[in-house]
Amino acid sequence: MTRMGDVLAGLHAAWEFESDSVLIRFERGIRTPKLFQVLGERRIPLEAIAAVTLTPGRRGSVVLHAVPRPGADPLMDVAAGQLKEGCDPYRLVLPAQQETLAEYYADELRALLDEDAGQDAERHLVAPPEPPRQFKAYDGRAVFDGGAVSFRWFWTGASSAKWKAGDQNYEVSELCGVEWRSPEVFEGHLRLRRRGEEEQPSQPDQDPAAVVFGLGYGPVHESLPFAAAVLAAIRSSGGAQKPREVAAPVPAGARRDPADIAERIRHLGELHQAGLVTDTEFSTKKAELLAEL
Repeated sequence: MTRMGDVLAGLHAAWEFESDSVLIRFERGIRTPKLFQVLGERRIPLEAIAAVTLTPGRRGSVVLHAVPRPGADPLMDVAAGQLKEGCDPYRLVLPAQQETLAEYYADELRALLDEDAGQDAERHLVAPPEPPRQFKAYDGRAVFDGGAVSFRWFWTGASSAKWKAGDQNYEVSELCGVEWRSPEVFEGHLRLRRRGEEEQPSQPDQDPAAVVFGLGYGPVHESLPFAAAVLAAIRSSGGAQKPREVAAPVPAGARRDPADIAERIRHLGELHQAGLVTDTEFSTKKAELLAEL
């Protein structure tokens, strides 16, 4: 049987096995993903684990993966499958020579899982990142003090719709969820879901309850823990709802401010020049934006 205090060290992290949980301690080396460095450590209770897998990795490695139950970890709930494999805090990469040892620990963990472990968790079982949290997005600064989220717009990036609405402050009690789209994909953003909200602008750059990410703004290691901390606070207050799967459509005949379109095209050009958007993606999206004029 696994002994309390056993440690399995791998790439960027070490797992310490305890009687009721696994404590994951992350390294702070130069090559360690910044998200891991910000998190420092994660303690995942055994009741929060849905499954344990061991699969071949790259370059002669094996990967031990503790899969959290849906709803158990606010960080993974907000990420919603968008994290790259190398940034998944529950994947431990080990040399192939340790495969037998890894299989032993995988079997030990599986034996301790509850029969209903695969079901959604009724509450967060993994501690969320602690507030206060803040990060700089493309069009404003987002701050969460534990009780409210505030957005302060930048004149160089915010749309005219956001300038007209003014800086925003949302109490946790007003919210029912958080939508996070990774800064590593085109049109990444963080949007707050408000209680009683029937419709919302389809474009986050037009929504005062959202900040948009741009090239070099709002990286994953800053915006994801922020979003997770907000989601945990909302869920603790009893206001969380399941996120909508389909965004509200743009009303027929709607037209956006030409200045906003020009700014979005300029930003798209920056992504294209940086190699983050292909020629085809650039041409297609530019045509879509111009069609909205």
